[in-house]
Amino acid sequence: MFPWPLNLKQHSNESRNEATRDSAVVIMNSITLVDAFLDANKWMELFPSIVARAKTVQIITSGVPCASGSLHLMYAELQVLSPLVPTREAYFLRYCQQNVEEGNWAIVDFPIDGFHDNIQPRFPLYRRRPSGCVIQDMPNGYSRVTWVEQAEIEEKPVHQIFSQFVSSGMAFGAHRWLGVLQRQCERVASLMARNISDLGVIPSPEARKNLMRLAQRMIRTFSVNVSTCGGQSWTALSDSCNDTVRITTRKITEPGQPNGVILSAVSTTWLPFPHYHVFELLRDEHRRSQLDVLSNGNALHEVAHIANGSHPGNCISLLRINVASNSSQNVELMLQESCTDQSGSLVVYTTVNVDSIQLAMSGEDPSCIPLLPLGFVIVPVESTCNSNTVNEGNSIQSLQEGNCTNSGCLLTVGLQVLASTIPSAKLNLSSVNAINNHLRNTVHQITSALSTSAASCPEHNAAPQGKT
Repeated sequence: MFPWPLNLKQHSNESRNEATRDSAVVIMNSITLVDAFLDANKWMELFPSIVARAKTVQIITSGVPCASGSLHLMYAELQVLSPLVPTREAYFLRYCQQNVEEGNWAIVDFPIDGFHDNIQPRFPLYRRRPSGCVIQDMPNGYSRVTWVEQAEIEEKPVHQIFSQFVSSGMAFGAHRWLGVLQRQCERVASLMARNISDLGVIPSPEARKNLMRLAQRMIRTFSVNVSTCGGQSWTALSDSCNDTVRITTRKITEPGQPNGVILSAVSTTWLPFPHYHVFELLRDEHRRSQLDVLSNGNALHEVAHIANGSHPGNCISLLRINVASNSSQNVELMLQESCTDQSGSLVVYTTVNVDSIQLAMSGEDPSCIPLLPLGFVIVPVESTCNSNTVNEGNSIQSLQEGNCTNSGCLLTVGLQVLASTIPSAKLNLSSVNAINNHLRNTVHQITSALSTSAASCPEHNAAPQGKT
């Protein structure tokens, strides 16, 4: 059925190759990891910010008696959390092999070129060259994972603000895959934990688990809603090549998000601050509530906290929004998850009502709870340029003249509003102007807060111990 190709097709000279390698220890045993890699749904859950869509097209061979020897034909769409970077789609073969003598497993993906004539490559061309990981069991349920990521790319133009991030291999490379894997393995360990001493307002360990699953869906919803996955098209509001603001609309009629027309706006800004500095500002509900454009002047009070890993920033919070209209019968809540790893950070939140939270924690199916998450994506980058610049929406502000290589980060802000409760409604210009202004004001206030903090506490810009 899949004959070995005798003559591989010659590809355009315009293609480029990416190859990255990294290694890390994760808190998950090899059997559980292998099971997740061979199940498309579990694979998506393990990498919610990278794998936008995945499916097993065909199980060619099943490993007997275990997964060793399994060969699956798979499809995946990989994403960066921004509409300025095209997703990468590919069909590939995934093979799993156990080496009993050395005590490890190998998961290898390789292209289907010449194996299957019915599957045509997508544009932009993305061929997943032999990639994957070797998983070595360690004591106490840990594993050492060595990851290799290789690809051949004929890429659509990437916006200049992301060009170095993509061309360096950071966007889709082994470093990012392993960073997310480490963090998600800690999250799974937290999900399965039973001996929890302080649950706050959460009534039981099972309710805690259900709230974590709701937060996971919130993260996944946000991730796919700010990327180009599924062919989602985005519109620029300016002809300027420096403008990073993009908007799109989606007509929602299915449960999980509010029904109607959802208007989304996303922008990316380069900031001359370490990514963990920006992350600490945005994840802290007390500091974030000082930004009027984000809090509407309302204070936030944490009523429940779930630790998701060893880093204090990896957590889920249930926040009470302290507004004048709140009463015992009418309480506004916010569900927030923040997470950080070596490849970047996320802060995602959404307003929810008390009934929805009680429904989720009671064990009922939470898929019907409508979520409209907002959030921030922060990735560390180095800006190499002739003059240092900070991109603030439409403007480029010079920081320093001369050749430079400055460490900083890319801050992507994603906002969503329900523009109309009628799915067939047409979008009006005032809604577009309102969300565009809100987005730009958000970026401006964040930048101002960071600049003020850096000026008053210069030591904040120094890397914390153990970080680079």
